[in-house]
Amino acid sequence: MIKTDNQPIILSGFVSHNGENQQARNKIDLLSPIRQWLDTIEIQNRKLAKFIAKFIPAQCPFERDILLFGRKIAHIPPMCKLNPLYDEFVGLRFRALCYLVDQCGEDIQSYC
Repeated sequence: MIKTDNQPIILSGFVSHNGENQQARNKIDLLSPIRQWLDTIEIQNRKLAKFIAKFIPAQCPFERDILLFGRKIAHIPPMCKLNPLYDEFVGLRFRALCYLVDQCGEDIQSYC
């Protein structure tokens, strides 16, 4: 805090306090067990690998360009990155595709 003649100026947005850092470290990640579970899933079944590859899309299905008379008037950004488990799902899909290629010898172009 900086004191001036008239009123104090608080620079909390620029200066970090030890208490704030301690609070950030004490936060509990409620999704951590789900993240760990998704990361530890081993794909050892062809049917499961195919299901995962079909169920988890290769691209975000919500991203769109809105066209009017052939001109782009708006863009809807990908909402998938707002999903807190996005990286884990992408990794699971990748492992499923790798299993299909490496272990089963399948062509995965139909899943892309």
